[in-house]
Amino acid sequence: MTDLGVAVVVEDDEDVRNLVEAVLSQAGFEVHSAAGGREGVDVVRSRDASVVTLDVGLPDIDGYEVLRQIRQFSDAYVVMLTARTDELDTLTALHTGADDFLSKPFRPRELRARVAAMMRRPRQDATGVAPGDALVPGLEAAVSAAAVNDSVLRHNGLALNPDTRSVTVDGSAATLTRSEFDLLHALLKGAGAVRSKTELVRVVRGDYYRADAYISESDERAVEVHIGNLRRKLGEDPLDPRWLQTVRGVGYRLAPERV
Repeated sequence: MTDLGVAVVVEDDEDVRNLVEAVLSQAGFEVHSAAGGREGVDVVRSRDASVVTLDVGLPDIDGYEVLRQIRQFSDAYVVMLTARTDELDTLTALHTGADDFLSKPFRPRELRARVAAMMRRPRQDATGVAPGDALVPGLEAAVSAAAVNDSVLRHNGLALNPDTRSVTVDGSAATLTRSEFDLLHALLKGAGAVRSKTELVRVVRGDYYRADAYISESDERAVEVHIGNLRRKLGEDPLDPRWLQTVRGVGYRLAPERV
């Protein structure tokens, strides 16, 4: 096995499969592939994959069902590859547990850069809890106790610790994905300043999106989905926001302090 670990390509189109295999091999992964969904689940399990690229339109079961099954036993980074660009498809992918999505046709360099950006960020917070995992008894108190650090950002009952990558709301732990945590962190650091969707795309995507990089509507739509998921997990009412305020036509900012 290489230093980066194993990547699994689940794709029924042979040309696309060969392309993705080549991109990931050149990046330094040991690459395995599957042409169908059920086979893909088996390969991810048997090879203990670190990264999975997953086509939505597979011949036996669709990519969303494959992803649901993978998430039952693996916290591998998953990038959905799809020819669809509807917001509903994006929402479904992110709700099901995808870390990122990329529309076909895509540039090989962009796929490699997005995978590299994901690998540079922690998969788990310092407590060892993977995004989406349930907290074990007693862990909530430990997370709260960690919030005495001076670097903790607090606002309207929410506390975010960037060192442990943990978040609590009124003392109760909230389990966020990497992207959701990074967006919340950026808005808290902004202290009420408006952050455009373009800026927040760069927060989610990482180093690949430099100041001169093109930001697509699909990228901005993904930010909207992440914000929606974040509100749901924090228990926020979008009509009376406690933390995340929409600035119509621009982006988002931190809601005012409540007294």
